[in-house]
Amino acid sequence: RSPRGLSRSPWAVKKVNSQCNKSQQSVYQQRLNEEAKILKNLQHPNIVGYRAFTEANDGSMCLAMEYGGEKSLCYLLEERREKRLGPFPAATIFKVALSMARGLKYLHNDKKLLHGDIKSSNVVVKGDFETIKICDVGMSLPLDENMTVSDPEMCYVGTEPWKPKEALQDDGVITDKADIFAFGLTLWEMMTLSVPHLNLDDDLDDEDESFDEDCFDEEAYYAALGTRPALNMEELDSSYQHMIDLFSVCTSEDPKKRPSAACIVEALEASLAQE
Repeated sequence: RSPRGLSRSPWAVKKVNSQCNKSQQSVYQQRLNEEAKILKNLQHPNIVGYRAFTEANDGSMCLAMEYGGEKSLCYLLEERREKRLGPFPAATIFKVALSMARGLKYLHNDKKLLHGDIKSSNVVVKGDFETIKICDVGMSLPLDENMTVSDPEMCYVGTEPWKPKEALQDDGVITDKADIFAFGLTLWEMMTLSVPHLNLDDDLDDEDESFDEDCFDEEAYYAALGTRPALNMEELDSSYQHMIDLFSVCTSEDPKKRPSAACIVEALEASLAQE
């Protein structure tokens, strides 16, 4: 319950692992401080909410966020892969796409922030996709009026398999469209149950779905980064066409060809209204 006695959702607490070495602890603590500062100013139904930033018994700082029993989308993907259930239904992917796009539109347009690390593990889902929220804003970067990260001190970190081409180039210009590329790959994850550019062998036994470094083609992996990964069209019937088209346009190598989050929301809401 809240201090005023009002009913409120439980809290999820994020803190730095005390087993990290001192220099790691310092880096992670700084990231947590930044995340708390950013999260405190965000309020949107598709962004995980801030609750408190407080000191733990061991002296480290803890970030408390809303928690309603959610699981990460990444966990749900892995669970589905292990059960060999195939791609998520197209309607579920549509729901995730609209929720994520609304969250990104809020970050980009209202808060002038690039999330900077969009992927399935930074999306949390409650129940049977009742609510879908973006989390982990610790890597976010300020956007200028042109939707560009123009501060030379700011560096796009992201997570390698989800990085767009411009984030892999020394002179690449980072804009809101970097999030859109990673958003597109998150839809791809839901259609393939895989990590972008890491071709896990589908013939592996259930007991052995581990990643085998000996079979990893490092050269092919690095060559594929920043490109649009292929889809197995045999697994996707006509109900997926809308999501395939959205994934395709969002993962254009040219950021100017990718739609803005606002355009995606508009298109998906229009599609919803027609049903």
